[in-house]
Amino acid sequence: MESLLQPDPYILVLTGTGFLIALVAWLPLALQRLPLSLPIVCIGLGLALFSVPQVGPAPLPLAYPEITERFTEFVVIIALMGAGLKIDRVFGLRRWQVTWRLILVTLPLSIAAITLLAGTWIGLAWPAALLLGSVLAPTDPVLAADVQVGPPKTGEEDEVRFGLTSEAGMNDGAAFPFVHLAIALALAASTGEPWAAKWLTYNVLWEIGAGVAGGYLIGRAFGWVTFRIPAETRLAQTGDGLIALAATFVSYGLTEIIHSYGFLSVFVTALTFRHAHRSHDFHRDMHDVTEQVERLAMMMLLLLFGGALARGLLTGLTGRDVLAVLVILLVIRPVAGMIGLAGFRAARSEKLTIAFFGIRGVGSFYYLAYGLNHMEVEDGARLWAIVGLVVLVSVLMHGLTVTPVMRLLDRTQGRDPDADATPPPGLQGPGAGQ
Repeated sequence: MESLLQPDPYILVLTGTGFLIALVAWLPLALQRLPLSLPIVCIGLGLALFSVPQVGPAPLPLAYPEITERFTEFVVIIALMGAGLKIDRVFGLRRWQVTWRLILVTLPLSIAAITLLAGTWIGLAWPAALLLGSVLAPTDPVLAADVQVGPPKTGEEDEVRFGLTSEAGMNDGAAFPFVHLAIALALAASTGEPWAAKWLTYNVLWEIGAGVAGGYLIGRAFGWVTFRIPAETRLAQTGDGLIALAATFVSYGLTEIIHSYGFLSVFVTALTFRHAHRSHDFHRDMHDVTEQVERLAMMMLLLLFGGALARGLLTGLTGRDVLAVLVILLVIRPVAGMIGLAGFRAARSEKLTIAFFGIRGVGSFYYLAYGLNHMEVEDGARLWAIVGLVVLVSVLMHGLTVTPVMRLLDRTQGRDPDADATPPPGLQGPGAGQ
């Protein structure tokens, strides 16, 4: 009888994993026309689960700093590969004009504004304030699926969806030099060592340049092996989309080995891989695999985030912190976005949509975990509380508005938002397509 009351933890893990995988498959279909997003539901489930005292231990990020950094890193690189594979637009300076504006204008403006807010209003030391700015300025490639372009070759690539997808793909890598700048300033404050030359030559020039070059070369290599070699040994013949995961891990691993930005490399690899044969159906197979792995990992992570919220992640927040969070999401990002898009040839409604949907999420978790693991910060718990609240408010605010806003945008552009509404890969029932 006692063994019935105390089941084997291994069996509990298997059972919970089964339920989670079932939810991965079913929830996107169930939420398709509801003003809810999958992240909202996942966080809510985590809150409910970890509100039970017997469930534990508390999944607080400061208690597991290395696991937090590595798990969030894994989720982000999978999302970056998926984002790059599904962009139909050919890479180019003019074609990607909206992206360059968001990366070269909106991102630095956001970092500067959040840093100033954190160093004055919140009262953080300037290195910690810069870290917070670098953590919270980039938009997220993981939680922004509802505002991104559709799968490869589906034609779901208007300017808004393309801009938000390409921005999320690039700005994680583009923000990394500022994270390293915060680390360098913190080290210089304690040792007095010069930092500017090393930061500029190594963290900016080398790590960005090598990341882009490495990603391009790896993407070319995978593209050749997949599409160009003789047909009997061509990887595309296998129909096995797992090759996208191979490209992700090889790209990230090799570029990190040479100390460059792996996030940037993975996205460039995905774009180059896609360019090797843009019209091939195998891109859909690869995208479907990365999407399913990403969704499963994202749900696990958000369940743990909900658990951290239930176990006191936001404890210690002050009224100033809460107000700062609202300013970051409702003022800084929209204003910086509109400044970056000033003069861009697009409807005002499109610019406002891009500026508003600066979704924060898993990338912010990774950068904060990385920064705290590489520099001394007096109050890491407070930084986690602020970032946690930003992500929570972003998930709620953007998740509740994304369905009506994007449907309205489609209607104003003459598209039927209900046309060709197909569920995510693996969700089609036996009658699909009949």
